[in-house]
Amino acid sequence: MVPSTQLITIREAANRLGLKESTIRKYILKRQIAYVKPSVRAVRIPIEELERILSAGLRPAIPQAEGVR
Repeated sequence: MVPSTQLITIREAANRLGLKESTIRKYILKRQIAYVKPSVRAVRIPIEELERILSAGLRPAIPQAEGVR
């Protein structure tokens, strides 16, 4: 049995990393971020991949203030 992995959308990944969605998509195209395609159009990123990026110091998470966009 395959262990379950939490998957997040490109938008959620961009928000957590403080990047634009287009930057995340560019990293996916360059295969710099691991991803999963559960269907033809959907793209999901394993939460472990974000943890790897943050632990490697590649991109600090930017804390978001409540109610600020």
